[in-house]
Amino acid sequence: MFWSLEILLVVGIIWGCTQISFIFSPIAIFFSTIFIPVLLAGILYYMLNPIVNLLTKIPIGRKKVSRTWAVTLVFLLLLGIIILMATVFIPKVLNQLMNLANSVPNAINDGQSLLEKALKEMNSQQLLKKIDFTQLTQKFSTNITDYANSFFNGLTSGIGGVISAAANAVIIAVTVPVVLFYMLKDGYRLAPNIKSFLPEKHREQTMDLISAMNRTISKYISGQMIECLFVGTFTAIGYLIIGLPNALLLGVIAGICNIIPYLGPYIGIAPALIVSFSHGGWLGMVYNIVIVIIVQQIDGNLVYPNVIGKSLQIHPLTIIIILLAAGNIAGLMGMILAVPLYAIVKVIVVHLYNIYQLD
Repeated sequence: MFWSLEILLVVGIIWGCTQISFIFSPIAIFFSTIFIPVLLAGILYYMLNPIVNLLTKIPIGRKKVSRTWAVTLVFLLLLGIIILMATVFIPKVLNQLMNLANSVPNAINDGQSLLEKALKEMNSQQLLKKIDFTQLTQKFSTNITDYANSFFNGLTSGIGGVISAAANAVIIAVTVPVVLFYMLKDGYRLAPNIKSFLPEKHREQTMDLISAMNRTISKYISGQMIECLFVGTFTAIGYLIIGLPNALLLGVIAGICNIIPYLGPYIGIAPALIVSFSHGGWLGMVYNIVIVIIVQQIDGNLVYPNVIGKSLQIHPLTIIIILLAAGNIAGLMGMILAVPLYAIVKVIVVHLYNIYQLD
């Protein structure tokens, strides 16, 4: 009877909240607005905070560098990197992106020609007599054309969406540096302030939990950034060695996709396979796959164990299930955030269980 009443009470609360959803919509809009800036600032915080801490330990005469000056120096360094990328790196990537976009129709035509040739060969050998391959290939070409037309029509009709996205990008570009500055400047004060509000009985245990969560997030984010940089750099170098066009862009794509555990390399290799097939045929695809396997083996056996190690302690099958579920619920962003969120929840559950066992 008790559990029945509990379940009915929970269901009643959920139903009541759905009836007054207009009250919660402004709150949801507020959190959705600040989510991306705070998320980006948090990622940059965990990447740059070790540099700030290192600068504050440098002695200058009898004193050390103040945290404000350390944050200012880091911001100047970050600004220099952004300017360098905007003047040297990004134009090359955009140029290769345009070249890749222009080569897509040729790649589709090559694939279509290969498919028609294979189907005609099968038809000539009377492997599949009852299928009209000419009609099949014509239908395939028509579908490709229809999809391309609908895509470009959507682009031309989505000017309002482009303007809205540009406005959001400007807002993010303005708010993220401000949030990041105060995170780096005053972030070290957060833990002592939380500690002062906690009851004395559970103060040390709660601070240990916060420290464990902080270590997990820091190690995961910094490790993922090092991994993505390694995979992107050496994949691009490998593509240059085999003479693959747009190697820099394809390396960037591989590095970004590597953020998604296990599934990322398969997503990142897809555009490279298309380019390698259109320029080198099946042999080009084989070279491409060999490069990716070599880079992933080095990453999986040397880089990943050293920069992330066993800190997450999550079974690969569990990660794949989490990625599939998160991708279905929240798309690409869900796949990127699912693993660290699961790791944090796991740290909390394990910590609370250990406290319960001790009590």
